[in-house]
Amino acid sequence: MNILSIQSHVAFGHVGNASAVFPMQRLGVEVWPIHTVQFSNHTGYGAWKGRVFDGPAIEELMEGIAARGVLPACNGVLSGYMGSADIGNAILGAVKQVRAANPAALYCCDPVIGDVGRGVFVRPGIPEFMREHAVPAADIITPNQFELDYLSGLTTSTNESVKVAVNNVRKLGPKVVLVTSVHTRETPAEAIDLVVGEAGRCWRVRTPKLSVSVNGAGDAIAALFFVHYLKSRSAAQALGEAAASTYGLLKRTADAGSREILTVAAQDEFVAPTTRFAVEEI
Repeated sequence: MNILSIQSHVAFGHVGNASAVFPMQRLGVEVWPIHTVQFSNHTGYGAWKGRVFDGPAIEELMEGIAARGVLPACNGVLSGYMGSADIGNAILGAVKQVRAANPAALYCCDPVIGDVGRGVFVRPGIPEFMREHAVPAADIITPNQFELDYLSGLTTSTNESVKVAVNNVRKLGPKVVLVTSVHTRETPAEAIDLVVGEAGRCWRVRTPKLSVSVNGAGDAIAALFFVHYLKSRSAAQALGEAAASTYGLLKRTADAGSREILTVAAQDEFVAPTTRFAVEEI
């Protein structure tokens, strides 16, 4: 299996491609990473070095990959944070190239817009680009609850409202919607939910809430879910696998008190999760 992953990258730590690529490789996937930025570390440290690439840089790399004649063997495209509409258009152009070479290839978009407590944190115009262009082009999207609310135009506070929002967003184009970091009135205070919707049905996995605040977890779960979905073509099965691995990764990180997720140290969690959780239809 081959996946083209177009995301940001850091030299130190694990966010963007630095968080997504290794878990996919550990699951036996060949990953072709294209970096939209290359920074020394994630911006949460307050200081970093590096540069942001532009749309033409991505298009140039795609030309080189296409020239190798390998696009028919590409099974999917994964994208995360888009720093500008210019980069977003280049990513969607790459998706079109891959689909032209392999119509069976899927596109998984993590529509990074913002988060609960922080609000929108991307540049002006990006939320609209996500809703109007990236999400309709995607087969799978992996928003958090804040992003689900933005994309659906609803406020989700119950399981039923999450289901309605998921089905509303599916009408925009994607067949599968994985919602991370879900907390409704039915969610216990000590827990957190993940919900996935496919073909009008929704499933939930509930895991203990961990005392950990790190960047890159969303990038990891999007990558894990995408790989498991490509292998199984079952949203419920992919949800169970991705939730178990991500929980194991974050628990190892929390137990170590690390500011960076322990992607390498916890790598066995990607192939043989320590703890599994029930997948329940809601």
